[in-house]
Amino acid sequence: MTQFSKRWSDPALVATCDVMDRLFQPMTAADGIAFSIGSPAVEALPVDALREISQDVFRRDGRGIEALAYGTKMGIRDLREIIASDLLAPKGVHTSADNILITAGGLETMKLLCDIFLDPGDVILVESPTFVHCVMIFQIFNAVCIPCQMDDDGLVMEDVEAKIQKYHPKMIYTVPTFQNPTGVTLSQDRRQKLAELAAKYDVIVIEDDPYRDIRFQGKDLLPIKTFDEAGKVVLANSFSKIFSPGSRLGYVVAPDDIMEKIAYAKVATNSHSSKISEVLAAEFFKRGYFPDHLKKICAIYRQRCAAMMEALDAYFPEGTKHTHPDGGLFTWAELPGDIDTTELLKETMDKLHISFVAGRGFYVEGGDAGKNCMRISFGAVPPDKIYTGIKRLGDYIKTKL
Repeated sequence: MTQFSKRWSDPALVATCDVMDRLFQPMTAADGIAFSIGSPAVEALPVDALREISQDVFRRDGRGIEALAYGTKMGIRDLREIIASDLLAPKGVHTSADNILITAGGLETMKLLCDIFLDPGDVILVESPTFVHCVMIFQIFNAVCIPCQMDDDGLVMEDVEAKIQKYHPKMIYTVPTFQNPTGVTLSQDRRQKLAELAAKYDVIVIEDDPYRDIRFQGKDLLPIKTFDEAGKVVLANSFSKIFSPGSRLGYVVAPDDIMEKIAYAKVATNSHSSKISEVLAAEFFKRGYFPDHLKKICAIYRQRCAAMMEALDAYFPEGTKHTHPDGGLFTWAELPGDIDTTELLKETMDKLHISFVAGRGFYVEGGDAGKNCMRISFGAVPPDKIYTGIKRLGDYIKTKL
């Protein structure tokens, strides 16, 4: 109890970090190995390019003043045009800058969409497991999250349609490419089917796709938005994984009627996103840095993912199942036996100085779902530490069987 306990709003009453604190333990040990964080590799941050760009921008009165002045709710136009031409059109999404709004990262995008779509008690279909941070936002809006089955090809469309018919959801939330937390990718035919279901049942699909460009093997797939003939799919993306998480930049693509409401919610939230970040990102693309940068970061993650797959196969106990992602930053492991990874995490943090993310929190159904699972991030960990950390972790897990 606090002096404000009787004054909290209903959303504040459900806003708690208890689950996050249990699942995402911070790594403070100097010799620690953090398989828990979803951050890019430090080698993937374009420090040299941005040093050059920022020095030049602030030597130019026009561009420097623009970066430091107030902006518009939609974001600077040249960045939105770059998104349309360089990031969306090559993927099959053909839109104009007027249907793109710059946000302060992917989570603000989700908050804005909840602002305009959700009333208390509304139903959202989510993947099982799903991205826990967005579930926290949905819960603050007192939405009801209904889990849908996944397999190696992502959401199972038969289950999605059955849940639509049973629960009449307002939205479907999906991370279709190199999903957080599993690394699984929704197949091409299921992407098309999901767009068709959205049109058939008048449901909004939120396509959260921040890992899409980090593909280091396999065939690129068209976004769900590509198949959106009815205007039911809203595409959200972020610059955090391909540019800089500290920039706090994302974007949302939506048809005119939805974009009008998003823009209003944006003004009511923070007027506009960081102009400095917008200008630096626009210059990064306009000066041609991005293609080589993307090749570089994909090469980094290809090497780290390969090290992780090899280490898991070599050092984790027999009977362990794990995903084999073609991109992104994560793999998902299911341990044999009756191991509770929430309890295991406490022990490995204390005894091994190794962290991961326990599986329970990614399942909205609660109970023992995900009890013996873990999300393991390879993005921020160099290959030598991957081998060292996974061996130590695997050896310790074997003592629990």
